[in-house]
Amino acid sequence: MRVISLVSACLLSLATAQAAAAAPAPAAPTTRLDHILLWGRGIDQVTSVMAVKLGFQVRPGRDPDGVANRYIRFSDTSFIELLGITRPNPTFDPGMKEDQQALKGGPGSRTFGFRSSSLDAIHQSLQALHYAVTPFFSGPDSAKPGWRLFAFDRAPLSSNTFFIDYAADYAPDQFDPGNAEDYRVTREHPNGARELSSIWLVSGDAEADRKQLEKMGFGHAVPVKLAALGAKGFCVPVGPTALLALQPDGTGLAEQTMASGGPRILGVSFAVSDLARAQRWAERGYERKLATYRGLSGESVLAPTQDDLGLSIEFHAMQQGGSPCAAVNL
Repeated sequence: MRVISLVSACLLSLATAQAAAAAPAPAAPTTRLDHILLWGRGIDQVTSVMAVKLGFQVRPGRDPDGVANRYIRFSDTSFIELLGITRPNPTFDPGMKEDQQALKGGPGSRTFGFRSSSLDAIHQSLQALHYAVTPFFSGPDSAKPGWRLFAFDRAPLSSNTFFIDYAADYAPDQFDPGNAEDYRVTREHPNGARELSSIWLVSGDAEADRKQLEKMGFGHAVPVKLAALGAKGFCVPVGPTALLALQPDGTGLAEQTMASGGPRILGVSFAVSDLARAQRWAERGYERKLATYRGLSGESVLAPTQDDLGLSIEFHAMQQGGSPCAAVNL
C-alpha cells in the first residue's frame, strides 16, 4: 500500500474554460470514502494513541525505507493508514515529502482516498473534463496486484485525494482466505468502531471544494454549521459516507487548525456499536469527562485528539440507512 503514499501527492489540474462548460463527471454509485493517511510524530506514538487512548486495534505494516506504516481496518472495508518516521534521513517519496513539509514534521493528515469499482469510467470522465489524471498504479507487486489507483497532477480539493479499488481476492494483513474468523477478528475494535462514516476537510474556501466535488460528480451538498468546531460549509454524500467541506466560522478548532497548519483533514467520524463504551475508552485515555452532542450522524462524542494526532476523532452511534448528510447542526 506504500504506492498510495507515493501517488497520493499528485493533484488534479485546474479546469479550462472549455472543461467548465462540460457536464460533471459521473461519480459511480458504488463510490465511497476509503481511507486516510495519518502521520504521527513517530509510528509508535501514533500507534499508542490510537490503541491505548482510543481503543482501536492496530495491525502491522512495513518499514522498508525509514517510514513505517500500520493499519486500522474496519468491517465496512475502510481503514486508516498510520505513518511514522523510524530513522534519520528516511527515503521519502514525493507524496510523503509534500505531506511532511505541509505538516512541518508534526502529526496530521492531508491525503484521503475514494474507493470505486468503476475506476476506468471515472478516469475517462475526468479526462474528458480536461483534468490531468495520472496513469493507473497497481500493487503490492506485479505478480499479483491486489489494488490499483490513479491520482492527479494538481489538487481538485484543499486536501490531496486519489481513487482506488481492490481485486476481489485481495488479502491484506497476510489474511488466509480459508480462515474467515481471523479476518473478522482483525476488524473488531475494543472501542466498538465499525465504519468510517465521514472525513472533514478544512480550508479557507469551502465553496471552492463544494464546486470541485460537484464537477467531479459528487453533488447534493447540504449546508452545515458545526458550532462545536467553529466551522461551516457543506456535507457531500459519497455513497454511504460523507465528505465535509468546511471553513472557519469565528473562533474555534477550525480557525486554530488553519492558522497553525493550513488546509488539511480536520477530523474523521466513525460509527460504533456502543457509543457509551467508545466514550468511556476516550475518557480513560484522556483522563477527562467528555460530553455527547447531537451531530450530523446522531448522538456523538468528540475525542480531544488534536494535539496527539493533528485531527479530531468523532464517534457516533450506528445509524440504519438514510442519507449520510442529514441537515443537522452541531
